[in-house]
Amino acid sequence: MGSTQATPGPPAGGPAAQERQAGGTPRVALAELLAGNRRFVSGQPMHGHDVTAAAAASGDQQPYAVVLGCIDSRVPLEAIFDQTFGAMCVIRTGGHVLDRAVRGSIEFAVGQLGVPLVMVLGHERCGAVGAAVQALRSGQRPGGSLAHLVDEIAPAVVEAGLDDPAVQPLAIRRHVGRTVRALRHDDLLAGPVAAGRVAVVGGLYDLATGEVALLDPP
Repeated sequence: MGSTQATPGPPAGGPAAQERQAGGTPRVALAELLAGNRRFVSGQPMHGHDVTAAAAASGDQQPYAVVLGCIDSRVPLEAIFDQTFGAMCVIRTGGHVLDRAVRGSIEFAVGQLGVPLVMVLGHERCGAVGAAVQALRSGQRPGGSLAHLVDEIAPAVVEAGLDDPAVQPLAIRRHVGRTVRALRHDDLLAGPVAAGRVAVVGGLYDLATGEVALLDPP
């Protein structure tokens, strides 16, 4: 929590974050995320993650996006979108699987922080999706809570076609789409989405190039 005596710094992020101060839109928020990804890919990032940036964002937070991604260590979300402190809320689970805590966190960001954009970001060669494919093909469900991840991803694998040689990349895309649809129909998100105040979009991160491609453009 920021100190009540903190002096607000400049708006974090780029143009979308600045517009966020006056009430951002889903379209502008998405444009800023993708612009940041282009800066990242081109090797010309705008933001350095240093203590001065942290101090500038230490007052009331006004993020303009929530990004739900995978725990994969090759996909650091603030870096690939070239965003600094205070610009976006990040949630990461294996295979970006939803649970009540994730849903509640997104509902908080939208309802309490006024975030206009939620992005679900999958990535190529996702190990969690690979585990679901392996479990379904072998008929051996893993133990522990890993079974929950497999169970949540399994419908996307079935939709993609378990016997398809390209089942894993196809299932990754299906799983992103299913997660996006689940959030669009969430009890507390469906109203703002229908009114156009909030957008929920899906994307796919290419591990080799660093590029994010939209899978479900608004």
